[in-house]
Amino acid sequence: MASFFNFSGAPVEIEIKLAGEDDRRQVEVKGEKDKREMCPVFYDGESVTGQVNVRVKDGRKFQHDGIRIELIGSIELFYDRGNHYEFVSLSQELASAGEMRQAQTFDFVFKNVEKQYESYSGINVKLRYYLRVSLNRTAKEREIWVHSYRMPPEANTSIKMEVGIEDCLHIEFEYNKAKYHLKDVIVGKIYFLLVRIKIKHMELSIIRRETTGSPPNQYNESETITKFEIMDGAPVRGETIPIRLFLGGFELTPTFRDVNKKFSTRYYLNLVLIDEENRRYFKQQEITVFRIP
Repeated sequence: MASFFNFSGAPVEIEIKLAGEDDRRQVEVKGEKDKREMCPVFYDGESVTGQVNVRVKDGRKFQHDGIRIELIGSIELFYDRGNHYEFVSLSQELASAGEMRQAQTFDFVFKNVEKQYESYSGINVKLRYYLRVSLNRTAKEREIWVHSYRMPPEANTSIKMEVGIEDCLHIEFEYNKAKYHLKDVIVGKIYFLLVRIKIKHMELSIIRRETTGSPPNQYNESETITKFEIMDGAPVRGETIPIRLFLGGFELTPTFRDVNKKFSTRYYLNLVLIDEENRRYFKQQEITVFRIP
């Protein structure tokens, strides 16, 4: 999928084409005004290469002050739209100032580019990588998407917690581990040790919490990724309820912690019990999500 652009008022057309993009994995990304677009996936250390095609309209000669391509990695905070924080900025001159009378193709190579962060499009923040071609006073951008792999953690202990209300309710719950890859399965159990209140039902949800900025200008946004009922009706003492939740069906990202000191994205398992008077009792536990090859 080449990126094609027609500069309004300018007698040129520009196209950015990435080498081997037809064979590269593509992901669907939410663009401007919630429009979905396909982006090629790149990894840390991979080169970004391709061609820029510049066509002159109607065979007229076109004077320019140089053609330049940049590869930029930036973080955009939606409450601070005027400021983009660039953590990658590479540049190549494709042509020095002169005139064009016919179509020209320019090769570009950004070799072994360090892409230390994964691309992310959240509620209040976007981390993006893009190519930008500058010609006179106009620029054309082409987005790429970056995935970062992490080795599975060596230590991955189970989570065991207790929740209770004195003399009324005592529950133990256990999840098989604390760290999960994006296609993993959460397996767990809930034990009812004491039940003296009438529980109507119980649900488990995955919550994504995005934190942007730093105090005092810190913003927290939470969204529920999925919620499902794990029990309907009153449990009795000694009862055990199994949990099995497949993560592959949800649009999860890895956990991000303090990326470039600008944002974090964390995941929580939220267990909620609702009694017959619609009172809610809940316990939240953070889990770590990571991407593996």
